Amino acid sequence: MNRRRLHRLFSSSTSTATTRSSIPSPAAIPIPHFSLPDLRPQDLDFVAIAHSHLLHSDWPRLTALASALTPLRANHLLLKVHRDPILSVELYNRILLQNPSSQSLDTHAIILHILTKSRKFISAESLLRKTLIPQTLTSSSDLFDAILHSYRLCDSTPNVFDSLFKTYAHLKKFRNATETFHRMRDHGFLPTVRSCNAFLSSLLNHGRNDIVISFYREMKRCRISPNVFTLNMVLCALCGLGRLEKAMDELEKMEIMGISPNVASFNTMIAGYCKKGLLSSALKLKNGMLGKGLEPNVITFNTLIHQFCVEGKMHGANRIYREMKVAEVSPNTVTFNTLIAGYCQENNGEMGFRVYEEMVKNGVEVDILTYNSLILGLCNEGKTRKAAHLVRELDRGKLVPNASTYFALITGQCKKQNSERALEIYKVMKMSGCHPNAETFNLLISTFVKNKDFEGAAEVLKEMLERWMVPGKVLLTKLFDGLHLSGKRHLVNELLSDVNGGRFVSRVLSE
Repeated sequence: MNRRRLHRLFSSSTSTATTRSSIPSPAAIPIPHFSLPDLRPQDLDFVAIAHSHLLHSDWPRLTALASALTPLRANHLLLKVHRDPILSVELYNRILLQNPSSQSLDTHAIILHILTKSRKFISAESLLRKTLIPQTLTSSSDLFDAILHSYRLCDSTPNVFDSLFKTYAHLKKFRNATETFHRMRDHGFLPTVRSCNAFLSSLLNHGRNDIVISFYREMKRCRISPNVFTLNMVLCALCGLGRLEKAMDELEKMEIMGISPNVASFNTMIAGYCKKGLLSSALKLKNGMLGKGLEPNVITFNTLIHQFCVEGKMHGANRIYREMKVAEVSPNTVTFNTLIAGYCQENNGEMGFRVYEEMVKNGVEVDILTYNSLILGLCNEGKTRKAAHLVRELDRGKLVPNASTYFALITGQCKKQNSERALEIYKVMKMSGCHPNAETFNLLISTFVKNKDFEGAAEVLKEMLERWMVPGKVLLTKLFDGLHLSGKRHLVNELLSDVNGGRFVSRVLSE
């Protein structure tokens, strides 16, 4: 379902529901009374015999009867034992699941009622995931109707609808979850806040911040009381949308609502301010945490250190790092990697290695990102031999070079204008299964052009075009001018007629 439709669904509600799971509203659509079709005499006899075997746990005889089980017989048999969840589930697993011809959507709905009424929610969600939802891929209506029609028959509880909504949320089936939510509300039911949180979390993980806000408004209209996890996700969505003032309003309202903000609440806001480059506001929030009796954790400090590093303010990053140690918060791999990358980006490889040594001394796990930052720092300084030595150390740490490792090494050779060596590393990169990005290609082409090796640059451009990438106009113009001046016009024609990317080259040049 697209975002506009989700917004429309959530903004059109007029519900005045007041409770978590059931809304005794006159506007609610009554739950229909439904009964199974009557059994014929031979069916009655069959169900009576099967029921007797079931009560005596005579599974061999039940198995012998299984081939004659129809969906109608199976449903009647399940209803006879539905007040005994253990026996019902055993019948379903040992007999019905082994005989597909004995099952119908109603059969599965009945066992779902039994599971949720006995609070076996994990089993219920497993049934929905593996069997019911795959059977009703095109529409959630058939499944909802089957559950609704057998609701009174099984003397069920609202938990059954809550499980359905939550499972759709976990599976990230947003359209089905939305439809289920509205049909639940129409019939006088609401999901639990925990299930609403599952839906919000899935939306948030898919970057649908606007829908998170819309659904939260719907929760408030339905008077579903949020908890701190709900509101933290709302803060995250608002920060993701750049609505920091509104997010601060929500943070301040939490205590009025009787919900105490936690460390995660403040971390979310700090990250939001840092993303906008508002370090001073982020630092005020960090200090404000202490006034609320909350201690900043490793995520708080890492977020601030990262932003200082992004802005090239390494003194500030180091100050936060010292605060972290004073607060007895143990730095982790992310902390050290952030500092190392920050120093190396400022061409201060010496400090980067000092941080690395402290990292090792503290027994903090070193990963490929650690090495990549150090290698890039050395390569930027032209220390390619030291960088090659670090690459050899990767084997000892059981780490595998990735695209960033090779890019760093290529950068080092390009800084030395050693285009041939850079090309060799590029070939090793491809053989290792790593995929070069546009920045790698641009660097290689630029170095070849600077060395006036226009033929080499053209070869790299061909490979770039094969991956549906093309350099910018300035670099492309320099290359084509060089090819013309060096008498390589045939290569210009080849590139312009290239089946993979000639049209992209022409388009960039004509801009």
